[in-house]
Amino acid sequence: MTANPIPAATSAARDLFEPARLGPLDLPNRLVMAPMTRNRAAADGTPLPIMGEYYAQRAGAGLIIAEATTPSEVGATYPNIPAIYRDAHVKGWRAVTESVHAAGGRMFLQLQHGGRIGHPETSGLQPVAPSPVPYPDPMHTPSGSRPSVVPREMTVDEIRATVEDFANAARNAIAAGFAGVEVHSANGYLLHQFLGQDTNRRTDAYGGPVANRIRFTVEVVRAVVDAIGAERVGVRIAPGVTANAMAEGDTEAIYPELVAALAEIGPAYLHVVFADPDQALFRELRAAWPGTLIANPVLGWGGPLPEDGGKAAARRLLAAGADLIALGRPFLANPDLVHRLRTGAPVNQVRDYGLMYTGGAEGYTDYPTLSDSDAADRAGLTAAGA
Repeated sequence: MTANPIPAATSAARDLFEPARLGPLDLPNRLVMAPMTRNRAAADGTPLPIMGEYYAQRAGAGLIIAEATTPSEVGATYPNIPAIYRDAHVKGWRAVTESVHAAGGRMFLQLQHGGRIGHPETSGLQPVAPSPVPYPDPMHTPSGSRPSVVPREMTVDEIRATVEDFANAARNAIAAGFAGVEVHSANGYLLHQFLGQDTNRRTDAYGGPVANRIRFTVEVVRAVVDAIGAERVGVRIAPGVTANAMAEGDTEAIYPELVAALAEIGPAYLHVVFADPDQALFRELRAAWPGTLIANPVLGWGGPLPEDGGKAAARRLLAAGADLIALGRPFLANPDLVHRLRTGAPVNQVRDYGLMYTGGAEGYTDYPTLSDSDAADRAGLTAAGA
């Protein structure tokens, strides 16, 4: 169901390129680099130096939210994703944050437990989930595509231990130099699996009614807030998003109750995936959320980027009440995205999508900036003149 767009008069006359405040952070603009899995860590989850180069290239974003990072061994999703539960992980991430800080950037880390989105060939462990409902499609593993396995239903003790894993991961993230963390309760991973009726078939205090299905996310967020402070914590949600074979069943019932519970805890921001300013639920959540709202617009996954790099969609969301705008693929393909959007310069398109996950510099740190293009043009003119 949709409703009429919010009239422009209700907007606080925000502009994408004006400064903003997020908890203790002064942001130079309202553009956020969304977290995107890139599979460039070592096999054990330790961030590699090339990741520091990649993020530092994009330090012009008002805020970078670094890619999904596992808080525990069993929480691993895919090969070569980063982790944050060992000293080596903290050291590797510290090198990344130091590179970003040296380039003038600000950075949060997204914490993600895969739940059923995992495989023994990746983690060495059987995945765990709210219920033994397998992911229906094959899973990408270090040895290629393999059939998914049935996850083991988490015990209450394991749920409590996982809550503490998130809290410890948040402490590690601060030790690694991040300004804060984003709790990932979206896109079909563990916390989202607890929210959905299809993936959560429990009959205990964590299943059944909405109040029970939101319990795990609420407990994780509360533990993370207690560990590092509310001003350093954000939460990502994806109302109605079917990524990773999610089927929530009662989206309109889940999210108002979840957002109300999160508002009582008071994290610094709520991050809404694929936000639609004309959707009634988005309007309801914006009205209910008392803090900063980060909205991620729909730009057509798998297709070309809009010619304007998503600027028009971003401005629509600002006019609808969003405070900050998270862009994914535009930042992936354009290290200098903020400058391109500010000046109206053309944007790079994402190259072969396979390069997003294959490792190495190609399709990662080799996207040109406008200054690169200018230098190439000057070099061509000089050569021609010679």
